Amino acid sequence: MASVKQIQVTFDCAEPERVARFWCEALGYVVPPPPEGFATWDDFDRALPPERQGSAFACIDPSGVGPRLFFQRVPEGKVVKNRLHLDVRVGTGLVGEERLAALEAECARLVALGAVRVRLLLADGYDESCLVMQDIEGNEFCLD
Repeated sequence: MASVKQIQVTFDCAEPERVARFWCEALGYVVPPPPEGFATWDDFDRALPPERQGSAFACIDPSGVGPRLFFQRVPEGKVVKNRLHLDVRVGTGLVGEERLAALEAECARLVALGAVRVRLLLADGYDESCLVMQDIEGNEFCLD
């Protein structure tokens, strides 16, 4: 059996490019180069049939370590909690007040980009503190 070499995380959303650009800023990801034969992604998008224009966007980890993130337009809006979410690891190895300070600093940065703070989950003796947030379309993620 072949082993998996890479994964891609796909987001259903209303505005793929807008959500992708939020996650580029949040994670330090970049937009990959456009397909061969196109100078820009706008040029590529204009070459698509009208119903496909603006229907997808992607971003990648410039170091090549993290998964590709793919954003696809869907007609329905988000109505319930995600069954899968990203943990943005900003407090790895930190505990107590030092961890809380790191979480709060990253929360403030992401709120300025349009994210929403949902709730702080304090350390409970088993798990360290984390912050539950939502991206610009309401997808939950954690600052961990």
